[in-house]
Amino acid sequence: MTQHRRRQILTLVKAEGSAQVTALAKTFGVSAVTIRNDLAQLEKSGELLRDRGGAITSPASRQVKHLLGLNERAALNLPAKERIGKAAAQLVQAGDTIIMDAGTTVVEMAAHLSAISPLTIVTNALNVALTAGSTTTAQLILLGGMLSREASSTVGPLTEQTLATLAVQKVFLGTQALDLDSGLTDTTLEIAQVKRAMIKAAKQVILLVDSSKWDRTGFIKVAGLEEIDVLVSDNDLPAEARTAIEALGIQVILA
Repeated sequence: MTQHRRRQILTLVKAEGSAQVTALAKTFGVSAVTIRNDLAQLEKSGELLRDRGGAITSPASRQVKHLLGLNERAALNLPAKERIGKAAAQLVQAGDTIIMDAGTTVVEMAAHLSAISPLTIVTNALNVALTAGSTTTAQLILLGGMLSREASSTVGPLTEQTLATLAVQKVFLGTQALDLDSGLTDTTLEIAQVKRAMIKAAKQVILLVDSSKWDRTGFIKVAGLEEIDVLVSDNDLPAEARTAIEALGIQVILA
């Protein structure tokens, strides 16, 4: 409910250009303290600016400046992520060796892999390893490296070196931001480097991204859109975005 309310607040602020705490509290039937907390989180993610007694639209609302905590990210757009994960799992075949990236969208496909055997899963994500380990019979390879607490995954030279020795059929990748000009972007150099190594290790690159990530950008480039073979998103992906992506020869699957 919190994340849904914050999305609605953001929509209202963008539509009107500004909004007052008192009016928002009345609209959503919550306290002014709750609204101020909502505005603080939306400002932290770069989506608006707090102003005297309320908030205004941010000129940098397309820019992603940092990675939100795992629990907060997991709650964002969860129904869409669940549908995306289920659709992505249908692209896995018995006998595949796949890489599963860290991310709250990619982890949603893990539980849907239980009927696929044999299967080998390579991952740097602790949440993916735990879910796949408890719901599938797949051979599971957990990449070593330095722990990134913000991503709940391993990163660094050891992770990248191991990936450089692999050749897998498919990588299922997540991203913080995606747009036509910059492609996949991130805000953390170490995470971006691991994603690049995953792309190099796979014959087919499958991107799992909910529509809220579209037309946003971080300051570290991971890969151009031309490096993606399949994009799995939700039905709220704008029609013009789908047209532009498919024009690049990328298969688009909407769930």
